[in-house]
Amino acid sequence: MLSQIQRFGGAMFTPVLLFPFAGMVVGIAIMLQNPLFIGEALTRPDNVFFQIVKIIEEGGWAVFRNMPLIFAVGLPLGLAKQAHGRACLAVLISFLTWNYFIGAMGMVWGDFFHVNFNTEPVAGSGLTMIAGIKTLDTSIIGAIVISGLVTAIHNRFYDKALPVFLGIFQGTSFVVIVAFFVMLPCAWLTLLCWPKVQVAIGSLQTFLSGAGALGVWIYTLLERLLIPTGLHHFVYGPFIFGPAVVEGGLQPYWVQHIHEFSQNTQPLKDLFPAGGFALHGNSKVFGAPGIALAIYYTAAPQNRVKVAGLLIPATLTAILVGITEPLEFTFLFIAPFLFVIHALLAATMTAIMYMAGVVGMFGGGLLNEFLPLNWMPMFHHHASVMFIQLGIGLAFTALWFVVFRTLILRFNLKTPGREESDIKLYSKADYKASQGLPPAAAKAAATVKTGQAAGFLHALGGAANIESVNNCATRLRITLVDMAKTQSDDVFKALGAHGVVRRGNAIQVIVGLHVPLVRDQLESLMKAPLSTPPSPMKEVIS
Repeated sequence: MLSQIQRFGGAMFTPVLLFPFAGMVVGIAIMLQNPLFIGEALTRPDNVFFQIVKIIEEGGWAVFRNMPLIFAVGLPLGLAKQAHGRACLAVLISFLTWNYFIGAMGMVWGDFFHVNFNTEPVAGSGLTMIAGIKTLDTSIIGAIVISGLVTAIHNRFYDKALPVFLGIFQGTSFVVIVAFFVMLPCAWLTLLCWPKVQVAIGSLQTFLSGAGALGVWIYTLLERLLIPTGLHHFVYGPFIFGPAVVEGGLQPYWVQHIHEFSQNTQPLKDLFPAGGFALHGNSKVFGAPGIALAIYYTAAPQNRVKVAGLLIPATLTAILVGITEPLEFTFLFIAPFLFVIHALLAATMTAIMYMAGVVGMFGGGLLNEFLPLNWMPMFHHHASVMFIQLGIGLAFTALWFVVFRTLILRFNLKTPGREESDIKLYSKADYKASQGLPPAAAKAAATVKTGQAAGFLHALGGAANIESVNNCATRLRITLVDMAKTQSDDVFKALGAHGVVRRGNAIQVIVGLHVPLVRDQLESLMKAPLSTPPSPMKEVIS
């Protein structure tokens, strides 16, 4: 069950990865319409520059204005076992059908469901427009549920053979037919239950708003602690992209009001009190360097060059784009309690920032959120908030360094480079030595386009041992037939993995930001497996 939930969480990352770029486009476009930055002349409606920027801004809104559709279509890419494109088509049609059913039932039986479909679909009405359909505003939650359900139907029926005279209805058509009849009771249940969910969401908003810094602390703690399980998507998803605290999600709301907030001299916390739930990215920007420095300075002097080679790219990835897993998994497998300390420090820092008046959209890194969506547009009227944020953040960077260094030395934790042990920085040469290959053989792996993917495939026990493949931002998530057929973690690390997580027949291989490419290559190799299986690993290296 946990592996299925993890697979679902990983699939959510496919559409989520579209948001950083869209947010940057909208944020920069709005900034370029601000006369405080570019002058009054360039911001007049009749100015060509202003008109071009406005057109670009509208293009950036495409993602935010169609989030349910994007999640509905994006999830099958991670959840479908085969024929991903056909699964996306089936989900899209079924999702639209579901919304049409809701709209029709709501108009006919609105009194029975206590829903007024005669009102305009504005904020607070409980209604919305999706692809021109007036329907209940289930946000991304409805899209996720329907997408998951239809993808399951696809996985069950997409290759079902029908009698010859019914052959025209095979494949995707049959999936859509089955889903059509499933959508009828789904629409009925949605109308019956979702208005009550909307009331519950309203109560959650009231509770979290009233909880203040405590609510921010609990939210951030859970978001960090659940990263090893892959379930953290379910913590931040309803807040950042769903209606947990503000209508439409924190990120779209912030981007929509960024110009208004940048021009207002009131405290940002008064303008955007829910913004405390989007501060979790501060632990990526300020926590990562403190952790990396602690690991570096506790390493043996002769190993520090190697350790720096591991830590520098991982730390920059965390700071610049907000992907922390390469760094966090460096110490997670060695000393899990350090990860708990990390989560506690992250939660405490964000709570203190919130109490000091820091709010905004700080879920990512410097390049994709801090600079374009916060610091640059808000600097003119809210520079003091940024300096407070930097002061608290840098103080916690030092605290992260002191705490981690103290714990590593006190408990003699085998973090990378401390001493000769199984916990060390692995290279291609290490793997070459374990296979008895000549020194030059390891270098060839980098020249093979699918070398890493092929290496992972054979380390996983071959295509026949793989039941399903998925990925999130940095990890391959694979369900196996038999875990015993896989090779040791050292082999995966020698092939470039940052780490491996095993649980039952589920395995996670921490690859890095290029994981979507590796997954595509892996799936291609599974469809056309390499020949001569007895010596595939050596062929990849040689």
